[in-house]
Amino acid sequence: MRPDGPPPRQAWEAPVPAGTQRRRLDQSIMARKPGKKYIAAAQQVEKRPYTLEEAIPLVQKLKYTKFDETVEVHMRLGVDPRHADQMVRGTVVLPHGLGKTKRVLVIASGEKIREAEAAGADYVGGEDMIEKIQKENWLDFDAVIATPDMMRSMAKLGKILGPRGLMPNPKTGTVTMDVAKAVQEVKAGKVEFRVDKTGVIHAPVGKVSFPADKLLENASTLIQAVVRAKPAAAKGRYVKSVTVCSTMGPGVSLDVTPYNMRVV
Repeated sequence: MRPDGPPPRQAWEAPVPAGTQRRRLDQSIMARKPGKKYIAAAQQVEKRPYTLEEAIPLVQKLKYTKFDETVEVHMRLGVDPRHADQMVRGTVVLPHGLGKTKRVLVIASGEKIREAEAAGADYVGGEDMIEKIQKENWLDFDAVIATPDMMRSMAKLGKILGPRGLMPNPKTGTVTMDVAKAVQEVKAGKVEFRVDKTGVIHAPVGKVSFPADKLLENASTLIQAVVRAKPAAAKGRYVKSVTVCSTMGPGVSLDVTPYNMRVV
């Protein structure tokens, strides 16, 4: 009698590729039913677009976990990121920060090292820091700022920092001679946003425990920054949808009409 379980693969049967096995596992995980608490929270969200002023208090009300969740904004844009002239990317300093202090590493030399230290950078150095990251895979920081003269050496770290979104870039203000200002902005709650390959921007705007008016101002500041960053090459409706949610909570859809009026 054959033991319980799937029948053994016959010699003529091709093995299932590892990639297919992973996809099947991912699909099975995604197919799991949401928990009772999530369902109860989702049932409190009406099937209509909300104003931002309505959405923020609702997201806070729907929290059901014990930890202080992050409040996130997700924006689907009418751009094609495959084209360089339709890339949406930028930074914005949230007026009330993110509820946590970022650890900042500054790669510089000479007088700029002292400026970075005075501005409150957590780690400061030059070639020694680059070597530490390269040899020890040291990544005990949340943001990296570099002066232009150090970028030739920083190129060695592209494969380490790039995939983690930590590589300094002039477009985000993290390659600069004004290291003191850059450090202060990151510490104050500077957020980088960038459209992904599906045309969506994902960004945090604070913690659920924030007062509603501070979350509202942070979210509004981020959305307005994305609206102002509309590429000239983008045609048609720019802001297709905006959803606000907490880390574990259901999404609350916003009325995007006012955001599209501002970019006409």
